[in-house]
Formats: sequence, C-alpha cells, structure tokens
Amino acid sequence: MGLLDFLRRLFFPQPSPPPNKTAFDGVPSPRPPVRAPSDNGRHPSDNSHSAATSTAEPEVESRDRRPKRPRRTGPRPRAKLTPLRHAPPEFIADRSTEVTPIPYRFARFGVRSGGFLDLASDGDDARLRERQLPVLHTPEDLAAWLGIPLGKLAWLIHRFTANSRPLSEREAHYHFRWERKRSGGWRLIEAPKATLKDVQCRILEEILSRVPAHPAAHGFVPGRSIVTNAAEHVGKPIVVRLDLTNFYPTVTLARVAAIFRSVGYSREASVWMARLCTSSLPQTAGFPEGNASAIRPYLPAHLPQGACTSPALANLSAFSLDVRLSGLARAFGGVYTRYADDLTFSGPDGFRRALPNFLPLVEQVIREERFRINKAKRRIIRSNARQMVTGVVVNDRTNVRRVDFDRLKALLTNCLRHGARSQNHEGRDNFAAWVRGRIAHVQSLNAARGSKLLALYQQIDWR
Repeated sequence: MGLLDFLRRLFFPQPSPPPNKTAFDGVPSPRPPVRAPSDNGRHPSDNSHSAATSTAEPEVESRDRRPKRPRRTGPRPRAKLTPLRHAPPEFIADRSTEVTPIPYRFARFGVRSGGFLDLASDGDDARLRERQLPVLHTPEDLAAWLGIPLGKLAWLIHRFTANSRPLSEREAHYHFRWERKRSGGWRLIEAPKATLKDVQCRILEEILSRVPAHPAAHGFVPGRSIVTNAAEHVGKPIVVRLDLTNFYPTVTLARVAAIFRSVGYSREASVWMARLCTSSLPQTAGFPEGNASAIRPYLPAHLPQGACTSPALANLSAFSLDVRLSGLARAFGGVYTRYADDLTFSGPDGFRRALPNFLPLVEQVIREERFRINKAKRRIIRSNARQMVTGVVVNDRTNVRRVDFDRLKALLTNCLRHGARSQNHEGRDNFAAWVRGRIAHVQSLNAARGSKLLALYQQIDWR
C-alpha cells in the first residue's frame, strides 16, 4: 500500500458494508427476511450510525397497524351496590354518663372516673307508648314487670358468672339436644326450662308480637303460612330458591339487643332482655361424636332454636335484609318472599335473563346484612319442571305433590278396609287427629282433592 492510498483512507474513509453483506469475492449475501418493527418502528438491531452511513438499499419496514383490543378471558364485570347508610334515631346516640352514686342496682362500672354508668336514661318513652309497649328502663323495672325478684332475674341471665355463661349444663337454663339434619350436619335444639320459658312467653306476647315483621316475611307471622308464601310465586316462568345457613346462631346477642334498642328501650333494659332471649353454651358443653366443628356456630351468645321468642326476633333481625331484597327484586321485575331461612324469588322471562347480574347482587346484600348463604341449596327452576316453594307446588296454582296425595289416599283406603289401628305404624297417641291435620293441609292447597280425602275420612270408624 502506497503513501497516497494511506492518506486517502485516512481523510476520506469509505462506508463500511452493512451487517447483512459479506465482502468475500464481492458477492453479497442473501437479504435477511423482513422482521416486524419494534415499538419505535425500527428493527431492534438498527442504530443511528448504521442508518446514517449505510449505502445498501433500505429494508422494507412493515406498515404500522393499530393494536387489536385484547380478548376478554375472565368473567364479565358485575354490577355492585352502594353501601346502605342511614342515620339512626336521635335517642340511640351515646348519652351514657358516669355518676358517683350508683344510679340503680347492677349498674356497670365505668373506666374514666371510676364511677357507675347510667345506661337507663336514653330510652324513648314516646315510641314505646305509641306501640303500647311496657315502659322499662332499669333492671328493677324489668323484674317488677315480670313479677319476679331482681336477684332471680339476675340469676336467669347468669349475672354472677364469668362472661354470663353457665358453668355446666346443670346450671344452664336450657335443655340441649343435638339432631342430625336431613341435608347433613347437626343442629342444636335448646329448649328453655320452665322459669325462663315463662319469662320468654311474656316478652313475646307483650313486646315482640306488637312489633310487625316485614310484609315479605311469612314464617311464624300471624295470618301468614307456607301457603301465603308460595302463593306469591304461582305461575311464574322462573323460580329461584336460596337458603341461609345457621340462621338462628347467626343472630347474636348484640343484634338482639339492637332490636330492643331500636324499638325504644334503654341500653340497660335492652341488654337484660337480650340476655333473657339468647343462649350461651356452658363451658362443659358437649358436641356430636366426631363432629367437634358442629359446636362452633353456637359458641357466642345466640338465638336458641327451641325458644318461643327466637322466630320473632329472627324476623326482626332480618328486617333490613327483607327491605333490601324486596327492593332489589322489584327493580329487576321480580317478587321476593322469605319463610324463616328460605328465600324465594320469581319473575317473568326478563327476570330470568337478568339472573347473571341479579344473583351476585343478592349474595352481596346477604353478606352485608351479616348472614351466610348455603350455595349447595340454591335452586333455579323453570316452568317446564315442578316448581316447589316451601313444600307447595306453584306451577299453575298452589297444589300438593301427587305422590303425597296418593300416599294419604292409600292410607285412608287401608284404614277403611282394615281398620285405623292397623295403619298406625308409628304408634301416634291421637292418630285420627294427625290424619285430619294432613287432610286440612291438602284442603288449604287444593280444595277439590281435599274434599275427596275428607269423604274417605268420614267413612272410617276411628273408635
């Protein structure tokens, strides 16, 4: 290489061949395939230097395209409800004050000044008189109204034991019995003893029976029954049945006290009456063999299944639930009723098409109202199948199942042919009255079928 060539290359450099070219024998290599551009429209391997100095023919860039909308793979977004907010009545505001002298017997100690809490002066007497309820403020007022000594009243609510809980089943005021559910699991039956039962019956008759339940509630309400509950869903194209799990144990002591409080009673009277209407298992309570988890829902103070006050208190505890579900069903063109823990919805074809949005909202309301739904018992029944609501067929009219009618008719026929005593297989004390009650149930659902059964009943010699 001469000096002239060296100076020419030093001051006038030649452009370097592109990376996709080779200099062997001056034969270029095949062009690489065109690749898709990166986010900035250029190939990732390109740089500003090679783009400015390359003398090879430029690569053909692919045309920019709008990004396609990604396909939805997850579930559709569901509608949500805004939380229900309401202002409580003025008398429910916290007005407790600590006083030095004890305001009434069994008043609770305060923590601020070491005095006593006066929780008996925040009731609403006008509200109580409006509903013709007894005006009670203090434990002395409650004991005088019940006609028992104050000490005995305190004994009934376990005022002298830790956590207001009996130490043993002997000291408890309930008889406890476990029963197996037909759907599986166990149910605790808590029947009050004689003294507590009399107190609860007085509270039911003179207080709870004067506070109306929601119109959608048909269980344990005077003038309503399974027939009135089922009649609301007759002839509907779609029927939806839901079930609440552990309905009574879900209603705790705090919720029961809030019911008496909302009626107009002071906090002191509300807590004492709530203690009388709830149950706390003894410290030595047993559980079914091999099912220790069955006792878990019954550990907090709760409504006992077996007390006469529990159905009325459960209905009042579910009042807000009934209000919200009634309005929700009405907004979707449906109807809602509740019989104890059985929730039923029905509606036209438009209601059926709205179920994917409706059912999640129902579950949201149930959770917000502090109840739990048993998803295993959810049923969606169309009109081409047998629609049952609380044991009543509602496809065209309230009716009894054909199989139940046939069994009862066969029983009456056998009683007529072989004598009534031969058909009393379960040894019922008043077999004739039991059969007559079943006939009356059929009559309430289908008068024509009931009259046929009654004609057979009257031909039988029940003596």
